[in-house]
Amino acid sequence: MDKDEQLLRRRLYDLANNAYYKGICVFSDFLNLHEQNILECMKHELPGIPYFSYGGFLEAERRMICFSGDDNVKKTEDIEFPISVISIKPQNRKFSDALTHRDYLGAVLNLGIDRSIVGDIIINDIEAYIFCTRSISEFIADNLIKIKHTNISASIINKQDFHYEPKFKDISGTVSSIRLDSILSVAFNKSRSSLTGLIKGGKVFVNGKEVISNSYELKDNDLVSVRGHGKFLYVGTPYKTKKGRYSVKVKLYA
Repeated sequence: MDKDEQLLRRRLYDLANNAYYKGICVFSDFLNLHEQNILECMKHELPGIPYFSYGGFLEAERRMICFSGDDNVKKTEDIEFPISVISIKPQNRKFSDALTHRDYLGAVLNLGIDRSIVGDIIINDIEAYIFCTRSISEFIADNLIKIKHTNISASIINKQDFHYEPKFKDISGTVSSIRLDSILSVAFNKSRSSLTGLIKGGKVFVNGKEVISNSYELKDNDLVSVRGHGKFLYVGTPYKTKKGRYSVKVKLYA
């Protein structure tokens, strides 16, 4: 257990205890999948209160945790998470750069903002939506005026006005087995050996759970996330080829 994990565990433990003894809802910062997995592993060490996760929209990967000591809170929908969504648009579409997730995140962090208070960043063509803690949203909206060479407009919108329909790239290939490393090789067009380190390094998550075994076998409709590379939906194996290999299909999030 490294220092960062020790600090995270202590912070989560303190938040849960605060909620338990005060009978209130207490919120964490945004947790990535690895941090959410740590929380899941330590749940038996926490006080006997429920906790809920939410990232601003249903499919969010980075999520805020609500530890609830309030007996009236029964489900996620009962909670008003302190999350805001900021709409980012270029001031002039004609002269806008082709901005990436890294560009948007870098611009926000360059404002002196810690990564833990920024959630998912969703890109839709040349527009984007940034989820963040409510307390920092006005600062971002007021100070984020340029990303790379593109002058932008940033404004806080109602979460109800955010509509997300993920875009996919259909990928297919053949593998000798339904091992995790084989499917990753198809999804990201890389050799199995180059992906082994990602799996053993704790960077691969299946349905939000960390998987460190190369030979883990995926099931139809498993959602696989790889830190730093992206995520995909494993559609399944429609048939076997005449040579005995499995034909597999995945939907890579664009």
